[in-house]
Amino acid sequence: MTRRFEVGPILVALGAILLLVSLFMDWYGPLSAWEAFEVVEVLLAGLAVAALIVATGQLVPDVEWGERRWLPAIVLAVAVLVAAELVDPPPAAGGEQLEQGAWLAFAAALVMLSGAVLTLGRISFAVSVEGRELRERVAVLDHRQDTTEAGAVAAADGDTEKRAED
Repeated sequence: MTRRFEVGPILVALGAILLLVSLFMDWYGPLSAWEAFEVVEVLLAGLAVAALIVATGQLVPDVEWGERRWLPAIVLAVAVLVAAELVDPPPAAGGEQLEQGAWLAFAAALVMLSGAVLTLGRISFAVSVEGRELRERVAVLDHRQDTTEAGAVAAADGDTEKRAED
C-alpha cells in the first residue's frame, strides 16, 4: 500500500506546533507571551490550533476536519500578528530585548507561510511511503543451486558421481 504525504500540510502542522511551544518561552526578557500580551497570545494559540486542525485534515483524507480554503487566512493572520508584536512590543515588555520565544514564533510563521504556499500551489511536493511485502517462500527457489558472478557453483565430487550414476 502506497501512501502519499504532501509536504505543505506537514510544514503547516510543524509551524503550528512550534508556534504553540514559543508561546511558553521568553519573548521579552523574562516575560513569556502569556505574561507580556493581553489578547494576542490567545489569538495566536487559537490560530495555531486551527492551522493544526486544517493541516491534519489535509494529511488524513478520511478525517477532513477543516477546509483547505481557510488555511491562507489563518496563516496570514499568524504572520501579521507575530510581525506586529516583533516590530511594536507591548507596553508590558518595558523596553526588554527580544528573546528566543519571539524568534521561534517568527520562524514558525515563516514555516507555516511556506507550507500554505506549497499546499495551494500548482506544484506539489510529496513524500511517498510504501509498505514492505513479505517474502514468500517458493520451494523451487529455495532448493536452487548457489551461484556466483561467474555462474553456478561447481557441485562437490560426491554429488557429481551420484548424478552420473543416475
